[in-house]
Amino acid sequence: MGPPRDTDAAKRLLRRVLELGVNMIDTADTYGPEVSEQLIAEALHPYPEGLVIATKGGLRDGGYDARPERLRSCCEASLRRLRLEQIALYQLHAPDPAVPLEESVGALRDLQTEGKIRHIGVSNVSVSGLERARAVVDIASVQNLYNLLDREHEDVLAVCERDGLAFIPWFPLADGRLAKRPGPLAPIGRRRGVRPSQVALAWLLRRSPVIVPVPGTSSIEHLEENVAAAEHELSDAEFDHIERLYER
Repeated sequence: MGPPRDTDAAKRLLRRVLELGVNMIDTADTYGPEVSEQLIAEALHPYPEGLVIATKGGLRDGGYDARPERLRSCCEASLRRLRLEQIALYQLHAPDPAVPLEESVGALRDLQTEGKIRHIGVSNVSVSGLERARAVVDIASVQNLYNLLDREHEDVLAVCERDGLAFIPWFPLADGRLAKRPGPLAPIGRRRGVRPSQVALAWLLRRSPVIVPVPGTSSIEHLEENVAAAEHELSDAEFDHIERLYER
C-alpha cells in the first residue's frame, strides 16, 4: 500500500518489462490504491502498440463493492489514471455477496457497449459463478488463486481449457513460498541452473496452454528471472515428478 520507496526505480522496472518483450501488465485500482495505475501511465505512456494493460474494479478498503454504479466509477477512474480511451481487459475483482453477480457483470457489459472496455474478465469465481457471468456477456479470462500449493480451482481451469478462456493465476509463486531454497523444487532447479521460482513458473506454463502467470515483483533481477522461466520447458519426467511432490 502507498507509493513505492523509490518511484524512479519502479518506473525503470516497468520500462524493463517492455524491453524483455512482455506484452501484458496486470493491475487493479486497489493496488496502492491507485498508485500502480498511475505509475504505469507515468512510466509507459504513450503505450507501444500491442501492449495489453489489464485492470480490475469491485473492491474497496479491503471489502467488496461491485454495485453497477461503483463499477462504472471505478472503470472511468482507471481510464483517466491509465490515460486510455479503452481498457483492453477489465476484470471484476471479485463477486460482491451483496450484489447479484449478473448486475455487476451487466455493468461491465454496458461499459463494453460504450467502447470503454474491449474484453471482460472475472476474478475469484467458482465454476457456477463463471457460468452465471457468461450468461450475461462473453468472458475472455478468469483470474483465480492457483499455484503448485493451491489448486482448488482445477475445475475452473478445466472450463477455461475447454472453452479457450485465458486462466490467469494470481500468487503463482504462492506468495514467495515456492521461491524458497532449500525446498522440493531446488534439485530440479540445480540440475537446470535455475531458481525454484523459475521451476514453479515453468510448471504452470507446462500445466496448460491457457495459463498466463502474473508474478509480481519490485526487483528487476527477479523480473528477469521470472521472464526467463518461459525458456525452460519441463520434460515429461520433470513435470510428473513435480506433480508427485505436490500431490494433494
